[in-house]
Amino acid sequence: MTDDAALTSDGLSPSGTGRVLLIACGALAREILDLKRLNGWDHLDLQCLPAILHNHPDRIVPAVRQAVAKYRADYAQIFVVYADCGTGGLLQAACAEMGVEMVPGPHCYAFFEGTDAFAARGEVTAFYLTDFLVRQFDAFVWEPLGLDRHPDLREMYFGNYEKLVYQAQTDDPALTAKAEACADRLGLTFERRFTGYGDLTKVLAGV
Repeated sequence: MTDDAALTSDGLSPSGTGRVLLIACGALAREILDLKRLNGWDHLDLQCLPAILHNHPDRIVPAVRQAVAKYRADYAQIFVVYADCGTGGLLQAACAEMGVEMVPGPHCYAFFEGTDAFAARGEVTAFYLTDFLVRQFDAFVWEPLGLDRHPDLREMYFGNYEKLVYQAQTDDPALTAKAEACADRLGLTFERRFTGYGDLTKVLAGV
């Protein structure tokens, strides 16, 4: 399995097997590969874009377009495993234009928890982390925001948040402890919710 640092900066190349290509965020690689293995979904192949695009939503649509163009001829179907992810509807419009389907919902936090359940909570003062983002907290949060150099900026970035919600895909005490430590570093209260794979299982089962 490709390590988290490589998934963050480089993504994951497809294996060239299967008839359906999933073009996904690198932050979802482990979960998708686990679901493929557990369910025997050998018809699915996986290509992941660099997970760090999570921090640059404006780069997601061009990257997805490039990947679709590169691999379209090699597969019977392409399915985009991104939600809107901060693209302001541009990714959905691009997928519709290219004739490919994508995961519904605003972002991965919603489909891990279940899109309807997430919307019903209406949380506006919660900061979310998944398993991947807990493991890569420094690379995705602490360092890009400059908090490693200027910890005094913490209040400016997180002063309007009240809690950190860790959406756990796995039962891992070490990850839970790390997530709680992340909450402490941000000065937020901590809540853990075991979501498992949420709606991701249902969505991929239909591909």
